[in-house]
Amino acid sequence: MHRAVMGSASRVLQATARASLRLPVLPAPRYRAMSSQQLLVPPPAVLQQPLAVPDRLLLGPGPSNVPPRILTAGGRQLIGHLHKEMFQIMDEIKLGIQYAFQTQNPLTLAISGPGHCAMEAALLNTVEAGEVVLMAVNGIWGERATDISKRLGADVHQLVKPPGEYFALQEIEEALAQHKPSLFFITHGESSSGVLQPLDGFGELCHRHKCLLLVDSVASLGGAPILMDQQGIDILYSGSQKVLNAPPGSAPISFSERARKKIFSRRTKPPSFFLDMGWLANYWGCDDKPRIYHHTAPINSFFSLREGLAILAEQGLENSWKRHKENSLYLCAGLQELGLQLFVKEQEVRLPTITTFVLPEGYDWKEVTEFIMNKHAIEISGGLGPSAGKVLRIGLMGYNSTKFNVDRVLHALKDALQHCHKNKL
Repeated sequence: MHRAVMGSASRVLQATARASLRLPVLPAPRYRAMSSQQLLVPPPAVLQQPLAVPDRLLLGPGPSNVPPRILTAGGRQLIGHLHKEMFQIMDEIKLGIQYAFQTQNPLTLAISGPGHCAMEAALLNTVEAGEVVLMAVNGIWGERATDISKRLGADVHQLVKPPGEYFALQEIEEALAQHKPSLFFITHGESSSGVLQPLDGFGELCHRHKCLLLVDSVASLGGAPILMDQQGIDILYSGSQKVLNAPPGSAPISFSERARKKIFSRRTKPPSFFLDMGWLANYWGCDDKPRIYHHTAPINSFFSLREGLAILAEQGLENSWKRHKENSLYLCAGLQELGLQLFVKEQEVRLPTITTFVLPEGYDWKEVTEFIMNKHAIEISGGLGPSAGKVLRIGLMGYNSTKFNVDRVLHALKDALQHCHKNKL
């Protein structure tokens, strides 16, 4: 019986084998070459050479030179953007911003982006389409805030001054009474013209007119007194690359309780997911809820910002304000000794971090700045926006604000005035 079973099984296998022999023979598949095997763009030759970066003293309106301590911090190995150690660093940054701004606002954080991102975050979180906003414009930053607000569909009104002038409290009060805005924007340190805007009384005035006060302090933070809570500022933002001496890419911002209520009672979602303060408040631990992923933060930029804020805290705000004021006065005196005219007439409203002056007639500002860059490896800058072609700008910010640097730039400027062509016509 065993042999019969085995024989039957053998016959089945043979039949199966014969059937398999009768299967049609399929042609071998032909594969097309992958596109990655046909590279049309060769490796750039320049990227096969070492990175070349010139060594320059940056005395323009920003960025400023980064001190070794902050360079070292920014060059540290990455950690994860959701690691507990990263959250601890972010908490330290919040404390540093609260000190620099002089505020106790819980909704305080750093935007992952330059000062422009903070300006957009401030506006698009607090302004909805159809709302009335008032912009103080005496330079490029009021113009930029106007542009952003119009894109948001706001009903935008402007209070305009020529570059080099500032706004009086009475002028603001009249404009608030006339337009009845929900938000008023003004620049504390107008880097395009070198004006330091007085702010005392503005917060109280805006609140009396049921209006939020939004202040740009990108060029002034750490270099001139600003006291967010005491001055009644509802939204304040700055940048990392000026007095804080960190690389561009992170921007401190803070919102008062009035501003926070406005943000979280919106009729519509903010038009940007990336800058949505609801998400950012959670990521920065400002809402007492477990932090969840929103975006991958610029980790090394935050390392640098943390160290910039730490240096400011170690020096003390009042010492920093005093040093910037003294070096600004020293620079202004030196410019006048060279026979140069300061652009901002009143000393009290000259921005200590960025000084503007006028070249004598006949000089080409581009030729002067290029001469100083090429021969002395120092950057100074021409005007920007409404001040373009009218002024030159010298920045003394943070690490760069020293009498030694003032002497260097005055020497370079004197050399340029002696050697650059002056059009006698």
